Amino acid sequence: MARNIQSLERAAAMLRLLAGGERRLGLSDIASSLGLAKGTAHGILRTLQQEGFVEQDDASGRYQLGAELLRLGTTYLDVHELRARALVWADDLARSSGESVYLGVLHQQGVLIVHHVFRPDDSRQVLEIGAMQPLHSTALGKVLSAYDPVAHSEALEADRKPFTDRTVCDAAGFEHLLDLTRARGYAADVEETWEGVASIAAPIHDRRRMPVGAVGITGAVERLCPEGELRPELIAAVRDCARAVSRDLGAGRF
Repeated sequence: MARNIQSLERAAAMLRLLAGGERRLGLSDIASSLGLAKGTAHGILRTLQQEGFVEQDDASGRYQLGAELLRLGTTYLDVHELRARALVWADDLARSSGESVYLGVLHQQGVLIVHHVFRPDDSRQVLEIGAMQPLHSTALGKVLSAYDPVAHSEALEADRKPFTDRTVCDAAGFEHLLDLTRARGYAADVEETWEGVASIAAPIHDRRRMPVGAVGITGAVERLCPEGELRPELIAAVRDCARAVSRDLGAGRF
């Protein structure tokens, strides 16, 4: 019988450890949990980090799973419950709104796009699964920051740089946007991240009523805000989609 490769077994155990429990773990925690010497654990972590499977927070030195696990392909994403539950609803939202639909989750002080439905027209578009968006300026990011305490803390700790002259960067102004997001049940980004582009997003909750992601639409300002204000029917469609996915995740009625 062929023998298992010990280093691969240890790497797999390390990834499983990082996938459960705490969002980030230090070297000592990882080594002690797996019964490894610190030097051995550090060597495996360094290799996983080089391959993009693990990322290290610069401030704390702690480790977490890397985005490369999502970028390897759609096989993992297809079994990801959030994405699986959102597939049909995201397609419906793209058809009803006529705009691109994005599903995002918190990752490494930003929003990781885990599902993207193209705008239903013949225009040339680029699939953005695996792309990262900022927390402080995008609609998806503001929704996560408003409802997820971890996202909120990471948004405040991050460098909130201006992308356009509309980007809100100061802490007080950002907190006001989050209060407004919670009061309205959705977030907007009207040329705060990209000139000529607007977005609307709403939160998705799981069976424990915990925020697990956000869904939103993105399109040209002249389509989403034809008279200077976001179209109410688009806001309603995004919120309905988020509620439908939340119900499918067991959250009940919101």
